[in-house]
Amino acid sequence: MQVSSSEHGLVRLFAVDLPGEEIENFRSAKINSDGELSEWPLEDALGFTFLDEDHIELFPVSDLEDLGLTGYMVEGLGIAQKDVEEDAARLAAQKGWVLVVRSAAFDGVAQTLSPKAPLRWIGTYKEDGAPVHFEPLPDASAKGPAPTAGQTPPVPSSNPHMILLLALVALPLVALVLGVLLFWIL
Repeated sequence: MQVSSSEHGLVRLFAVDLPGEEIENFRSAKINSDGELSEWPLEDALGFTFLDEDHIELFPVSDLEDLGLTGYMVEGLGIAQKDVEEDAARLAAQKGWVLVVRSAAFDGVAQTLSPKAPLRWIGTYKEDGAPVHFEPLPDASAKGPAPTAGQTPPVPSSNPHMILLLALVALPLVALVLGVLLFWIL
């Protein structure tokens, strides 16, 4: 299973063929006395090189109650209804634990996943993006043709920001000159 560095919007779904009492051991990474990862069964089973745990979910399908796995994928994960309908029977029959891995879990790190037992790949689904809707810009300056290459927009004759900047620089200089003149006169 290839993960590209530009991948986004995919959700990979795996069945986890383990009894409930073994799930915590599967999910938890073991750290040795040097603070380094010594063993992580989930890493061994999925075969990843980088994984952000904030973008994975591991839960029993029974937690979804009336919503079911199909409903969770559509309403909770944003998968298009038509994409889930193709696998509806298989998803409805799923019992036990499932692992949901979003593209964001790979954080742009290209890698090859090599899932093995106790993971069983169910499917990869695309998140349904919001429809793009273009509205005209409200400001009159946004209307009309855009300048083409080689054309430059007309430059205004005076820039109020530049005038203010010059005034702020000149004011202390004028005060200094007046102060020196007054000092010499008095």
